[in-house]
Amino acid sequence: MASDSHLRDVAASLGEQLDVVETNAAFGERTTYRVGGPAGLFVSVASFEDLAAVASAVVEASLSVTVLGNGSNLLVADAGFDGLVLALAPPFADVQRQPGGTVRIGGAASLPIVARQLTSMGLAGFEWAVGVPGTLGGAVRMNAGGHGSDMAAVVVHADIVDLTTGELRRYGASELAFDYRSSSVAPHQVVVAAEVLLEDGDPAVGKALLSEIVAWRRQNQPGGQNAGSVFTNPPGDSAGRIIDAAGLKGLRVGTAQVSTKHANFIQADPDGSADDIAALMALVVERVQDQTGIRLHAETRMIGFGERFCEPNESSMEGM
Repeated sequence: MASDSHLRDVAASLGEQLDVVETNAAFGERTTYRVGGPAGLFVSVASFEDLAAVASAVVEASLSVTVLGNGSNLLVADAGFDGLVLALAPPFADVQRQPGGTVRIGGAASLPIVARQLTSMGLAGFEWAVGVPGTLGGAVRMNAGGHGSDMAAVVVHADIVDLTTGELRRYGASELAFDYRSSSVAPHQVVVAAEVLLEDGDPAVGKALLSEIVAWRRQNQPGGQNAGSVFTNPPGDSAGRIIDAAGLKGLRVGTAQVSTKHANFIQADPDGSADDIAALMALVVERVQDQTGIRLHAETRMIGFGERFCEPNESSMEGM
């Protein structure tokens, strides 16, 4: 565990090189749940030189590290996270069309924005991403997907910086080992960009599909303070269907409630508690297993919970 004085020393050193360095920084508030505690240290990097400086600090100070995208798949414990949280700044959000139908997309790029940009370029195959409120880097890390497709279907390669060495390396699609909502990208690795291969499309047809996906999401999924799907789907089934069939819609623990609109979403009350959300997740897992024998597994990345959650997915992970 990093001490406050230790983190202040690291912050002072990084502050000489980076524009954005904060101690005891808002972390939970930067997620779509908008609950949870602070980070010991938060940095925003705008260049590869910045990334190299952070990598050196992580190694020299033996810091735990978490990469933050849009925070749309993270739950930060009320106690917070005593390590370093890294976010990519806008210079890492470029979208550049390449020859032959490929597009290079920066790790900080917003998926809904990119989906619309690519459709306007007359490219097809990325429309599904308009309904995923994350960043490109987080999407590669977890193989985000929806509406019949995912990142695995389009990624050619990804450029990744290892924060334990500062090394930048290009990983081909096979090396990324994409699987359902997972990849080989490690917690200490930052996806700075990826190249995707798309097909030629009709912008008018693409825009109609975008509108259809957005309308479907609004009709079937809740708004408000949530982080999208909480649990991964068991093979051949839907976590939302299973939770609904178990009669758990509307189930509440403190300031957290299973959505009455979609059972695989958990809603946080304003000024709610991340620990209440985690407790509700654990209760849903317990009741579903008791009733069906099926053990649900979290899709949400849990930060700062240690072994208090129902399965050991606590880690320093890249968040969407």
